[in-house]
Amino acid sequence: MAWTVSLLVVFFAVTIGVGLYCRRNSTDVSGFVLGGRSVGPWLTAFAYGTSYFSAVIFVGYAGQFGWRFGIASTWIGIGNAVVGSLLAWVILGRRTRLMSQHLGSATMPEFFGKRFSSPALKIAASVIVFIFLIPYTASLYNGLSRLFDMAFPGVDYAWCVVIMAVLTCVYVTAGGYMATAINDFIQGIIMLVGIVAIIAAVLSQNGGFIKSLNGLAQVELDGAAPGAFNSFFGPEPLNLLFVVILTSLGTWGLPQMVQKFYAIKSEKDISKGTIISTIFAIVVAGGCYFLGGFGRLFSDKIGVEAGLPVGGYDNVIPTMLETLSPILIAVVIILVFSASMSTLSSLVLASSSTLTLDLIKGHVVKNMTEKKQVLIMRILIVVFVAISAYIAINKDKLSAIADMMGISWGALAGAFLAPFLFGLYWKRTTKASVWASFIFGAGIMVANMLIRSSFPAILQSPINCGVIAMLGGIVIVIVVSLITPKPDKAIVDSAFSCYDEQVVVSAKKSLGDK
Repeated sequence: MAWTVSLLVVFFAVTIGVGLYCRRNSTDVSGFVLGGRSVGPWLTAFAYGTSYFSAVIFVGYAGQFGWRFGIASTWIGIGNAVVGSLLAWVILGRRTRLMSQHLGSATMPEFFGKRFSSPALKIAASVIVFIFLIPYTASLYNGLSRLFDMAFPGVDYAWCVVIMAVLTCVYVTAGGYMATAINDFIQGIIMLVGIVAIIAAVLSQNGGFIKSLNGLAQVELDGAAPGAFNSFFGPEPLNLLFVVILTSLGTWGLPQMVQKFYAIKSEKDISKGTIISTIFAIVVAGGCYFLGGFGRLFSDKIGVEAGLPVGGYDNVIPTMLETLSPILIAVVIILVFSASMSTLSSLVLASSSTLTLDLIKGHVVKNMTEKKQVLIMRILIVVFVAISAYIAINKDKLSAIADMMGISWGALAGAFLAPFLFGLYWKRTTKASVWASFIFGAGIMVANMLIRSSFPAILQSPINCGVIAMLGGIVIVIVVSLITPKPDKAIVDSAFSCYDEQVVVSAKKSLGDK
């Protein structure tokens, strides 16, 4: 405990120091929300990665899918790296940066409002973001509970929630996006070093990688044949595919992820950021799921009832780590705090900026100065963090909201992914198709929460239903756009004109007309 407390004090001090240092960069809306659109590749890439991978991934998802799929769960991390990071940067990065600056949009709802010339779309998108980001934010605390109990036995978990909430409030309200980006970089370094050290330590408990893999081949649980949990695609390849799609492709439609592209400084930063972000995802996501894949080797310590781990899936990873040295336990706590705080800061910044710029400004309050907008965003950050902390502390009493946590990712990505992607690339995309995607994506996930038993068996899982929401949205946007009247040519040409601006590049980038 002494090691853990000492490292936490240093970690918290650095976090607060960065927030106070960045106050000078957060005096206006652009600086507070986007860092003045001048954030370099390392900060942007780490901000993207740390917002992507939270304690939910490290504790919940790694434990659950590692237990279900075995070593094949590593495919989830690979998919996160290739589709969720590499392709996201290549396909969305440059165009998002160009069109968002051209349209003067700082949030995803504002992008929809200006790209399709529809204030109503902006308001609808803002409502969807507000409804589904809050429970998602609250879920970040859950991954800390078991690890906190392991590191601080006898200490009320509520203190952990309060400390994390207060610290996040302080540095985000003080320094805005730039403070978040710098802290994400520091927290990302901790995550990279921590996951490598933890994997090595855990595998050594079972004689190293080869012996651990051989041990996994002997597992005979849930009626699966021996060797299923160390096979290439595991015992449930179809369900594994659904998880890969949701957690990888889903990032393309999440406001807190896409918003990172708004702040990129230059062209070369996109290229560097793509590489850095992909490597980060391979190590962190790949490492988390790879580690979780060996969870069944600890069945004697975890306990198994009806094929499920005693205490639930969230108990798998903490049990695997509880015999580590005090220093490594401290590293684990810092790692999970880093993962949770980085994602939490990204979510509350996205929520507060969306509510302020897209709902309150111009609708509730007609005339708002830049100073007043920043003030309201800071106040809302405190409100959002307080609400999420309350939900986390009282999660057992708020079962309906707890259910919503599991579907928030699917609802956001299902509603936004297709309209955003086609809005960047396809001039034929119509306003009606965007409305259809909003209604279908959010609607099917809410229905999954309220009347789940009425869904076909394969779609009763929020993960599988989320994949249908995303892929269905792509089909809906295409079909509805083709059967509805073409959008106003002047509006479309104005939005896409940013891609036609001439720029001068060196000969090593282009041979030129000669």
